[in-house]
Amino acid sequence: MIEILATLSASAAAGMRIGIPLLIIGLLQGSHFWSQVPILSHISPPVLLGLLTIWSLVELFASKKLTGQRVLQVVQLLLSPLVGAIMGLAVASATATPNWLIALIGGLLALVLQLVQVGWFYRLRGLPLWAVFLQDTLGVALVLFAFDAPWQGGLIALVLLWFALRSAKQWYDWYWKGQGLGTRD
Repeated sequence: MIEILATLSASAAAGMRIGIPLLIIGLLQGSHFWSQVPILSHISPPVLLGLLTIWSLVELFASKKLTGQRVLQVVQLLLSPLVGAIMGLAVASATATPNWLIALIGGLLALVLQLVQVGWFYRLRGLPLWAVFLQDTLGVALVLFAFDAPWQGGLIALVLLWFALRSAKQWYDWYWKGQGLGTRD
């Protein structure tokens, strides 16, 4: 059970950001850790460290401007399921649950959280700066919780999933009340 909660926590971090969680998990576990992670094991550790560092800096700085948010939304939407699956597999290495199921759950959770962010981005016409800082903080915290406090990290991931479902219901109601059809009050 703890492995599943840790997987949810790490995958939710990938739903917030894609480079920062991978960089943190690699730094926490050491450079040899990446050689045991699917897909990332085919990349040289120094090259991977450099790529993840550069992408993490891009995420941190580009997310503060509207144009940067737009570009990041597209890239993160495309890559979040893959990174969520990788993060889930990286954290749950010794569980009895089949790897394909862990990868599927991790990828889907990351995709759902990323879709919610895209929805809020377009509904608000850009994310406010406080929300961007919250994303960064949650991404880092969820990775740390995945290793040090999987119960709390898993609980936060489930709360984020609940928030995503509530948001989807709110958008559905908003759209069918006419606001989504172009007839604004």
